[in-house]
Amino acid sequence: MRRKYESPLNSRYASEEMSYLFSPDFKFKTWRKLWIALAESEKELGLNITEEQISQMKQYKDDINYDVAEAREKEVRHDVMSHVYAFGMQAKAAMPIIHLGATSCYVGDNTDIIIMTEAMKLVRRQLINVINELSKFAMEYKDMPTLGFTHFQPAQTTTVGKRASLWLQDLIMDLESLDFQISRAKLRGAKGTTGTQASFMELFDGDHEKVKKLDKMVAEKMGYDKCFDVTGQTYPRKLDSQILNVLSEIAQSAFKFSNDIRLLQHLKEIEEPFEKSQIGSSAMAYKRNPMRSERIGSLARYVIADALNPAITASTQWFERTLDDSANKRLSIPEAFLCIDAILILYRNVVDGLVVYPKVIEQHLNNELPFMATENIMMDAVKKGGDRQELHEKIREHSMEAGRVVKSEGRPNDLLIRIANDKSFGLNLEELEAIMDAKNFVGRAPEQTEEFIVNVVLPIIEANKDLLDEEGGSVRV
Repeated sequence: MRRKYESPLNSRYASEEMSYLFSPDFKFKTWRKLWIALAESEKELGLNITEEQISQMKQYKDDINYDVAEAREKEVRHDVMSHVYAFGMQAKAAMPIIHLGATSCYVGDNTDIIIMTEAMKLVRRQLINVINELSKFAMEYKDMPTLGFTHFQPAQTTTVGKRASLWLQDLIMDLESLDFQISRAKLRGAKGTTGTQASFMELFDGDHEKVKKLDKMVAEKMGYDKCFDVTGQTYPRKLDSQILNVLSEIAQSAFKFSNDIRLLQHLKEIEEPFEKSQIGSSAMAYKRNPMRSERIGSLARYVIADALNPAITASTQWFERTLDDSANKRLSIPEAFLCIDAILILYRNVVDGLVVYPKVIEQHLNNELPFMATENIMMDAVKKGGDRQELHEKIREHSMEAGRVVKSEGRPNDLLIRIANDKSFGLNLEELEAIMDAKNFVGRAPEQTEEFIVNVVLPIIEANKDLLDEEGGSVRV
């Protein structure tokens, strides 16, 4: 039997929770909740709707007769009216008042907003857990010197924990953007066909106050405290663009982290988790490929590119709405959320199992440290009576020659021996080696890392400790 295409986001990568939020079941159950909220609000505002009608609707709110809806849609080619019909076939007394005064976007758009808001909350939980795990790693390695890089060329020494604090800071910025977007969540409300609420004005005999209250009451029943003040037929499609921009930011942070891990794994300094029986290559049995980090990068690229979809949609809507948004939204928004969900699951998995190789880190650092220590060496030599300008030139000459020996002949860095043999410096090899302690070159990296985690990260984790998964305790200082 031939199988149909199935998105790997569902079958391989995303969590059950995120997949369910974008499922037909969650969507159509939310439609029914919205119809109940509308009927209850209209009844409370004086329309002739009975308790029996509402009671029947509530009885079937989670019991969706998909077969009836699907058969009806084949006839009428309209998903909302098919589900109105199916709901009415169960709640027969309520059939005349289901969807009263509403347009399709009443259920469609309000549900989309609810789904995206719930999905952002799930992303937030995942993000908090990644931040928590990464904080523990940063604190554990805050004092371990490591070679810093700019342009992927050896630069001043930093620490393993300080580097992790840079990854953390990106995620904190993402959390701030996500929190801001969640804080602005509002429904489309009950606005009618072109957003003018004309149908509701007709229902309530021109009573503006009741029509305004209807919006507020529906929102409150659905757990929101406000609606958009004005809309066309749809909520502003700019909202989709804003939300996916936040997801793109998270993807950018994860991508940067995954690239750093891939480079570190190449250097054999830090490796992502590798299972006991995992195969790295079908041909090269010795290989330990950073496949989790590569997958993070692969999915992150998709999200970053995907964020263009709602941007284009928002900018090309005509007047009160056109339907060229719909098919694109059905793809671009769920897939962005499913991707980010998968990325954060992977991110946490990688951080939780990172393997650090101190001896390799130390070896790489020691190979380059003599070059980085030259300023300190020069200062100590000047204290012993040397000429700063003369010593600077000599260090330059010795460094060039030592570098040539390392690169051309593959021999160890002999810069310290060269300087010890140069009487201009007045320093013996023992004195020079004493300067070489890597901890003398990390600046405030350990203190910066601890201060950042204590002052910025830990308060966030403490404020969100109810979101931490059972297996993750908070970071210890």
